[in-house]
Amino acid sequence: MDENSSLRNPTDMAGLTARFEEHRSHLRAVSYRMLGSLSEADDALQETWLRLERTDVSEVENLGGWLTTVISRICLNMLRSREQRREDPMERLETRIPDPLIGSERRIDPEQEVMLADSVGLALMVVMESLERLAFVLHDMFAVPFEEIAPLVEKTSAATRQLASRARRKVQGQAPAPDKDLARQREAVDAFFAAARDGRFEALLSVLDPDVVLRSDGGAGGALTVVLTGARTVAGQAVTYSSLVPFVRPALINGAAGVVVVRKDRAVSVMAFTVVEGRIVAIDVLSDPERLGALDLTSLED
Repeated sequence: MDENSSLRNPTDMAGLTARFEEHRSHLRAVSYRMLGSLSEADDALQETWLRLERTDVSEVENLGGWLTTVISRICLNMLRSREQRREDPMERLETRIPDPLIGSERRIDPEQEVMLADSVGLALMVVMESLERLAFVLHDMFAVPFEEIAPLVEKTSAATRQLASRARRKVQGQAPAPDKDLARQREAVDAFFAAARDGRFEALLSVLDPDVVLRSDGGAGGALTVVLTGARTVAGQAVTYSSLVPFVRPALINGAAGVVVVRKDRAVSVMAFTVVEGRIVAIDVLSDPERLGALDLTSLED
């Protein structure tokens, strides 16, 4: 612990707190993108504050850059710890849907706008490994130079650049950016559920990309994970979708058109859709009861 930290007067602490608060939204966005967990992102934010509190930063010229480096290192350690806890090799194949940010299409929350700036949706955090995610998020989303990222991942700048390039290819192939027109996204999602409700198989096929991927995270350490690929396979689950239709509530899921399935005032699943050129290319479903119970659904009450 910095021996001077306990000697700071209240005025110094107030100033340090104010400077930290200036960067809070940015830091939370970085940690959420890396961890995919809102609670862990808040834990990383708290740890970053504690490290700042213990450190003499009087000679730090770029506090925002310093804080970004600190929280990135904390997040990377958390990701590594998470992976080490998975002793079963099968758990390493688990598809973990990130905690979704749920909003109303009628009113955009300012804090969510910061969290989601330049986002490519939930699928981004599913397809990348830890180091790839860090390099991609910091460089492509927050413009941190590779020379500054390299020490974090203990690689050369060239190797770090390759990490980001590999992540970029995965994103382009498996988590493409959705149509910017939210109305067009909603039209595709509504058509999907209308076809499912009426059991119109061909109509389902017409709204699904031929290579559509459906990923479902039901919790239980990955035991309830389901991954389906191909329009005919996904459309084949129409009976399941049709049973959900009466309980579907439109919502923004990480800034894109999606739905929350609510029964008896309780969320039973969140479905995020990635729509590209009017067709659904990915469906990411969170149905883990424990994680659903922790979600903030107040925006749906508008």
